Amino acid sequence: MNSATLWYANRATGAVCLVLLTVVVLLGVAVRLRTRIPGLPRFGTVSLHRALSLSVTAFLALHITTAVMDTHVDITVTDVLLPFVSGYQPLWLGLGTVSVDLLLAVLITSLLRERLGHRAWRAVHWLAYAAWPVALVHGIGIGTDTGTDWMTWLTVACVAAVTAAFAARLVHAARAARRTPAALLRTAEGARP
Repeated sequence: MNSATLWYANRATGAVCLVLLTVVVLLGVAVRLRTRIPGLPRFGTVSLHRALSLSVTAFLALHITTAVMDTHVDITVTDVLLPFVSGYQPLWLGLGTVSVDLLLAVLITSLLRERLGHRAWRAVHWLAYAAWPVALVHGIGIGTDTGTDWMTWLTVACVAAVTAAFAARLVHAARAARRTPAALLRTAEGARP
């Protein structure tokens, strides 16, 4: 494969990773809020979240592989695993590495969820929320399509969607926090047959 093909593949997989990771974050918030996606049962939302998480992993592997294989820039496997050590764009590439490391931690603990227990898994799973903005900044800083109309609109749409989801999550958390034990008791009693 020539360098131009690898460069285009790297750009394309980076954009796909942004979109997929955004959708995974949105679905994660939907699962947490117990939101049902129209046409899917609740377990369908969870299944879609898991399936797209694996898709992100696959596209991320392609993104990393094309970056390492491309001879136009010198990115090594070490640069992919250890943040901020690269000779090429150490800050921006390092942020991508941090995001990859966070996502790897989420992936590994998700695979070991039954052995870890829900609390430990959930604590690590919060890293996914940190991985998204770090990956976003990585793409803005190092992406060769940054500043093009299509990438600007794609980035704005992703940021707007995640911001709206987090706003909904905060509103939901605030409402839950305002519930007093008495209100919770009335709700529970009202639900009894």
